[in-house]
Amino acid sequence: MDPLASTESDTEARTAQVAEVLLTYFDGLYHSDTARLAAVFHPAAVYATASGGELLHLTMDEYLRVVEEPEAPATRGEVRQDRVVSVDFAGPATALARVECAIAERRFTDFLSLVHVDGRWQIMAKVFHYYTQPNQPTQPSEA
Repeated sequence: MDPLASTESDTEARTAQVAEVLLTYFDGLYHSDTARLAAVFHPAAVYATASGGELLHLTMDEYLRVVEEPEAPATRGEVRQDRVVSVDFAGPATALARVECAIAERRFTDFLSLVHVDGRWQIMAKVFHYYTQPNQPTQPSEA
């Protein structure tokens, strides 16, 4: 039997575990909660984008300091916009999630590589693209 083969219940369990990690990730972003984010990222994880035309690469310590700086989207009263587009498994300990979220006027597509180590799923790499789109009013203004 293939050592990487899994049963349907194994797949369901992995899927639920990764979904929980992704929910914590979204919660961490929305609340600018570095403790939540630190809980789902491996300490040696990679953070990278080239959306600004040049490579931006941060360590987890650098990334978490950036998350702390601005006022949280939740505090600003932003409507939460996040979703899991897909999750693919490449065996029992490797997954790739494509997720989307919005913070202020930036719209993000993140590719999150996850590994199952130390008994839990952890994000090992966040490689993403973003673009700017002005926020739309959430309610029509009264004249």
